[in-house]
Amino acid sequence: MPEPVTIPLALAGISHHTADIATLEAFRFPDEAAFLREARERFRGVLLLQTCNRIEVLVQGDARSLEGFLQEQGRSGFTVIEGEAVPRHLLELAAGIDSLIVGEDQILGQLKQALAAAEEAGTCCSAIGLCINKAVHVGVRIRRQTQINRGAVSVGSAAVTLAENLLGTLRDRHILVVGSGEMGVLVAQALAARGLTAIYVANRTYERAVMLADKIGGRAVNFKDLYRYIALSDVVISCTAAPHPVIRTEDVREVMEERLWPLDQHPRHLVLIDIAQPRDVEDGVRSIEGVHLFTIDDLRNVNDAAMESRRSEAARAGEIIDEEAEHFIRLLRRTAADETLALLYTWAESIRSRERDRALARLGQKDDRTAEVVDDLTRALTKKLLSDVTTAIRVSAECGDVKTAEALMRAITRGESCFQNEE
Repeated sequence: MPEPVTIPLALAGISHHTADIATLEAFRFPDEAAFLREARERFRGVLLLQTCNRIEVLVQGDARSLEGFLQEQGRSGFTVIEGEAVPRHLLELAAGIDSLIVGEDQILGQLKQALAAAEEAGTCCSAIGLCINKAVHVGVRIRRQTQINRGAVSVGSAAVTLAENLLGTLRDRHILVVGSGEMGVLVAQALAARGLTAIYVANRTYERAVMLADKIGGRAVNFKDLYRYIALSDVVISCTAAPHPVIRTEDVREVMEERLWPLDQHPRHLVLIDIAQPRDVEDGVRSIEGVHLFTIDDLRNVNDAAMESRRSEAARAGEIIDEEAEHFIRLLRRTAADETLALLYTWAESIRSRERDRALARLGQKDDRTAEVVDDLTRALTKKLLSDVTTAIRVSAECGDVKTAEALMRAITRGESCFQNEE
């Protein structure tokens, strides 16, 4: 029996709207590939999006099944949406409206990376591929037609803004960036844009630190010298991809002793900004005199100020989302209809092949030319007979009239009346 002419979609997760950094860290799936492999056994398609301020799971399946699966994974406190709410959420996400830093561009790359990971794991079905590609396309359109990302800050540049707000100015300050991945690049670029010269870059792979330092006119340092340069710095912005803390409490305590001159009563202040997920800095450093630790949660104030200046642009983006959401849903319905119609044509092909073989058998001795003509004839008849009903099913599905589309499918494949379910 052909499948229903709908694509069940569900999305669950948590974000900065309701969760603090500790909750996000506890919810995170450290082994993404393993999670996708396990989810593949339960859902036709699965995508996992993990950023510094959100973890979301998108599946081709129903909300109840997704909720049960995540509970089996030991997760709780998440929200679940399904149906047409899913594509709209993805559009808002790609537009930057739902981001911690409104209008940030980084989410587009993160969506693409999540899609690539799903494809590599074999969990990317056609519906999920359509969802992510469409969302990214609309996100790009919104940034071209509005100024929602004009002067927009990423999480990385927001960290720099936070440091600047805390110290008044970063000029003549020594800044250490730990990590040279995507986030590290954003931080370093934001620092370089302020004309700073005392910028150090530390990374486990020294060559990558050199590459980033060269781009911004900074200096690369060996990771083994990390604490030496922490001792020399006024601000440390850490954003590695390490699965565990790289800046430890006891080591920082020793560093702060080096920052205390004999006649000083208190050590020089050290600002640590941890924007990694999972966190790079042990929370225990808060107990050390002179150390000030800030995390992603502290970037919300930076976002509030940015949002005020982009409120009208967010409204314009919302208008584009309203326009695109309807088209998005039609595309999903068309995809569902096409998948179902493929099954219809498979059903028709089995009948065509059987009747073709019977006809050729009745002809007795036959040459290749006769077999070719009969085969072409049966193919043409099948295609023409299904042409009008194919159009009717596709149009009904696209318009949201699933009941009619499914009734037509049952009438053709099972001989059921199109009106038997009506009262």
